[in-house]
Amino acid sequence: MSPAATTPDIDRTAPTPKQIVEALDQFIVGQGKAKRAVAIALRNRFRRSRVREDLRDEITPKNILMIGPTGVGKTEIARRLAAIVGAPFVKVEATKYTEVGYVGRDVESMVRDLVENAIRTVGDERRAEVQDLAERHAVERIIDVLQPQTRAPSAPGQGNPFGQALGSIFGNNFQMQQPQPYVPPQPPNPELAALREQTRAEIERGFYDVRLIEIEVEENATVPMGMMGMDQGGMQGADLGEMLGGILPKRKSKKRVTVDDARRIFAQEEASKLIDMDAVKREALRRAGEDGIIFIDEIDKVAGREGGRGGPDVSREGVQRDILPIVEGSTVNTKHGTIKTDHILFIAAGAFHMSKPSDLIPELQGRFPIRVELDSLTAQDFKTILTQPKNALIEQYKAMLATENVTLDFRDDAVEQLATFAMQVNEQSENIGARRLHTVLERLLEDVSFDAPESVGTVVIDAEYVRARLQDVVENADLSGYIL
Repeated sequence: MSPAATTPDIDRTAPTPKQIVEALDQFIVGQGKAKRAVAIALRNRFRRSRVREDLRDEITPKNILMIGPTGVGKTEIARRLAAIVGAPFVKVEATKYTEVGYVGRDVESMVRDLVENAIRTVGDERRAEVQDLAERHAVERIIDVLQPQTRAPSAPGQGNPFGQALGSIFGNNFQMQQPQPYVPPQPPNPELAALREQTRAEIERGFYDVRLIEIEVEENATVPMGMMGMDQGGMQGADLGEMLGGILPKRKSKKRVTVDDARRIFAQEEASKLIDMDAVKREALRRAGEDGIIFIDEIDKVAGREGGRGGPDVSREGVQRDILPIVEGSTVNTKHGTIKTDHILFIAAGAFHMSKPSDLIPELQGRFPIRVELDSLTAQDFKTILTQPKNALIEQYKAMLATENVTLDFRDDAVEQLATFAMQVNEQSENIGARRLHTVLERLLEDVSFDAPESVGTVVIDAEYVRARLQDVVENADLSGYIL
């Protein structure tokens, strides 16, 4: 596939398995079995959405267990899969969780992290929808600062009685009005309207961009009583101000900023006022529960080993038993509401060098019915990774050094020699897969990167150049293991 290939034009809500694999091919080399498995799992979600309603809840995702050494693309496949359809995604390490009673994170936090990710995604989408209107409101607010005489007097609104009561306790810095989107004023006469229109045009063409103005910036209201810590039920460190919502409005502070910065600040404030956060949270919870993907890495590290049952193995099995109800389907409380995990797609991965998938507890094994083994990368795979994906490493280095007016001219024999050296180092030391290419390239281009600001022009990278800088290190097993 050519590096210049573009992402296939697919329906993000219902991509076919072939389209999913084609999209993954642009970023991940090989691993066809794993790509087919995740493509089918993703398509099955669309199929489930079209079956009759009484059967829909009975159809659960077929979770996937990826088995393969590090650096072969396990995490990248899951991450790119979520990006193809815009699904909420979170990657967690199984080793950071501990059995209940030990010090460490509880397994339900992975679901809460997924919800937070979904809220950010949906919130960004809603802000993008209202961005144009928010920017127009921001311009009007700047006009009010630059030409205050053009603003019509506004009738005082009815104050929030709870806000007034709290304001009398905590100080008058609290605004007594609920945050509302800005309403552009109607100037009282044609001359002021014309002045306002002229100022608007000057702001939009950047005439005032560097001018300093004083604006009021909204800040989250703080409560002297501090935090209400409720670790159970997902209310971890819930801020009392957030819980009170509109009862405790935001306060404002004055800042001197440029008009350009003021436009950005006001646009963010107006966008936040224009979106319904309750609706955002409801949609985020729905997406996380229906479309979410949780990638559990290093699952082999919590697999029990045959033999002794003492020591850390007890905790390892405990972590598996804690993960089990989440994967089976349970209800998790978060500070944004409850979420069912029945239809979240779980993808677990591990190298399984020191253990086997059968070392996992039987109940957990049964919840990952699809198992795919990823292949170790060959020298030909390394060559492809260096040149063909859209984010090919050589293209990245070319682009970075081009900013210093240095042109890298990689010859074909140089790419082949690099791939051979990377494969050789992986064989004689720890096999870290494609990550070895990063270390080899950094070593190869160390002098060029150091001299780049002063030495401009074209640098030809051929096989001889590669051997001159890497052969001694690669052939010395101790040195290559230490440096590369």
